[in-house]
Amino acid sequence: MNRIHHLFKNKTKDILSIFFTAGFPALEDTREILINLQKSGADLIEIGMPYSDPIADGQTIQQSSMKALENGMSIEILFQQLEGIRQVVDIPLILMGYLNPVIQYGLKKFVKKATEVGIDGFILPDLPMYEYENEYKTLFDQHQLSNIFLITPQTSEERIKKIDEISDAFIYMVSMDSTTGRVGEFTEQQLSYFDRISGMDLDNPRLIGFGISDKKSFDAASEHANGAIIGSAFIKALAKDGEASIAEKVGTFINQIREGSSALSHG
Repeated sequence: MNRIHHLFKNKTKDILSIFFTAGFPALEDTREILINLQKSGADLIEIGMPYSDPIADGQTIQQSSMKALENGMSIEILFQQLEGIRQVVDIPLILMGYLNPVIQYGLKKFVKKATEVGIDGFILPDLPMYEYENEYKTLFDQHQLSNIFLITPQTSEERIKKIDEISDAFIYMVSMDSTTGRVGEFTEQQLSYFDRISGMDLDNPRLIGFGISDKKSFDAASEHANGAIIGSAFIKALAKDGEASIAEKVGTFINQIREGSSALSHG
């Protein structure tokens, strides 16, 4: 049982997962962001591996990836930055990215290094389910690494049930037919989708992502799933100009999500 399993076993509502791009805003910010996300109250962290040709990322995350790549970030450097992270961070950590860089790095080497630094799972949106089952699952299982699949409003019931069958962590519910970063209140169509998935009585817990940007949208998503994932809004907070430190930016943002307050903005 890895840290993801422990999280969902001990907490079933209002789980806050935060995504950020490794190596952004500056190359060496990765560890400080991780430490302060845990300190500020995040439950789960998705570490984005920057890639030049993403398929699901909106403008904000794309720009952060390009900046991280310009800063010199790579999978190898990320693993170096994560060495010893489990001495200071004990919440679940997930690597999120795309297959091409992983394959270029070497799949077995990637899994080995991820295990060594204490990663709990992966989100690889362009990994086909058939390929995962036949080429990846055994290797991931051997290292107690969970693979998280995404579903959308268009995903068939048959595929959702299959994903539920082969998953052992949580299901990432994409809230809309769009890339990341769009904001606004959930539509009746989205709410109907959330209710439909809830009614399927799936074995795995669910987190809703895409379009979650503040306390209101986080609370709304958490009413229909076990919690929510925030990415673009957090990256925007990190990118803000000013004299605030990484610790202050992280603390202020998480406090706004949890409490709807920016009381930490000057502390």
